[in-house]
Amino acid sequence: MKFPLASLALAVALLPCLPEPSHAENKVTFPPAGHGGTQQPAPVGGQDAGHGAAQAAAHGNTAAPAGGHAVGPAAPAEGEALCQGFGPQTPRDIGNPFGRNPVSFGLAPPPEEMNLCNIHTHTNAEHLGPGFSIYAGPGEHGGFKCAGSANLSPAELSRPSGPARFDGVEPGDTIEVHWVYSSCDVAPGPGLGSCLSDSCSNPELRVESQVFLVVNDPNALDFRDFIYLGTMRGGHYQARDLPSGTGAPVVFRGSTTGPSYSQQTCSPLQVTWSVRPRCARLDISTLDAWAGMGNIFEETHSHGVRRLVTAPALLSQIE
Repeated sequence: MKFPLASLALAVALLPCLPEPSHAENKVTFPPAGHGGTQQPAPVGGQDAGHGAAQAAAHGNTAAPAGGHAVGPAAPAEGEALCQGFGPQTPRDIGNPFGRNPVSFGLAPPPEEMNLCNIHTHTNAEHLGPGFSIYAGPGEHGGFKCAGSANLSPAELSRPSGPARFDGVEPGDTIEVHWVYSSCDVAPGPGLGSCLSDSCSNPELRVESQVFLVVNDPNALDFRDFIYLGTMRGGHYQARDLPSGTGAPVVFRGSTTGPSYSQQTCSPLQVTWSVRPRCARLDISTLDAWAGMGNIFEETHSHGVRRLVTAPALLSQIE
């Protein structure tokens, strides 16, 4: 998500159905044959390795080539210089723990000990994970899709009528939702600026992330269960709840995201990430309802993605 330039004086843009994918068409071959760039080590367990306000939804489907594998994102071309002197970057393949970025920092406290300062969504997953590994293409409308996203019924793919609409998302889309937490004494609000204050310009930041497969199904999860409605616990602003049942979150050190950043133009902020590895089904009518409620974050549409970071020099080691 891209925040106003005024907020960037202190910081930069900030900012997963339940079954594990097991079919070849849900896997990513990375890097694709014929692409140069930094070689990635094989991930543990034998898995394949592998916001900018964007108001248009990312609906493109990438056909699987011969062999049944979705073509993964291209590695950086040889000769493209990586940014230097920055800490670990995000998004990443959460199934591959390898990284050799030398910058380390303490992990942020758990969310219940911090203040919720922002909630926003990205169309398609920014991260690559076991439950969201179908490559959707490069650029801010790319990213990754949930397993099962190509096997939905016409009813699940229909858009319910109603007075409100959350733009940039259609039934069948994948979205990655970010709950952003700050160590500052701040209240929830729009943009990264809500996570900072005049007296707290360098906070600890934490992002809780869940990837959803958006469907027209009243039996799917209700997004309003996870929003901010004035909840405070232990003196901290909190979401009503955070998603569960989608696997133990993968916790790692990274950065803010956004399509204005790349492996050549890095984000300077240090962020603790907590990314759940599997998708959950989300009823689109509840996302529309959130927009219709006039949420405090002024979120009316889903945002674009930052391209996957793959260079080990820009990644932390997942502990």
